[in-house]
Amino acid sequence: MAEINWGDFEKVELRVGTVLEVEEFPEARKPAYKLLVDFGEAGVRRSSAQITKHYQREELVGKQVIGVCNFPRKQIGRFFSEVLITGFADENGDIVLAIPERPVPNGSRLC
Repeated sequence: MAEINWGDFEKVELRVGTVLEVEEFPEARKPAYKLLVDFGEAGVRRSSAQITKHYQREELVGKQVIGVCNFPRKQIGRFFSEVLITGFADENGDIVLAIPERPVPNGSRLC
């Protein structure tokens, strides 16, 4: 693993946001949802997230998630993902969301 310095870490904008909407994404190659997330001062952004194994659409609305807000947007079919929602792969490779332990204001930056 390559070592980084504090300046490198500061470049990554990891912010918390609240999921506003969740849609199915049948055009995606791997099962995924389309998310609309409110990141406060960083804006409302769209993301494609491969989290269908552990999460139902209904339980995601209102959940806070952590996203990388300063990646360039990525085109996935006809959809543009504007933020990377973070998580960890379980023993089967399915994603478990990285979430704050307690509610924090939308747009809060990881420090």
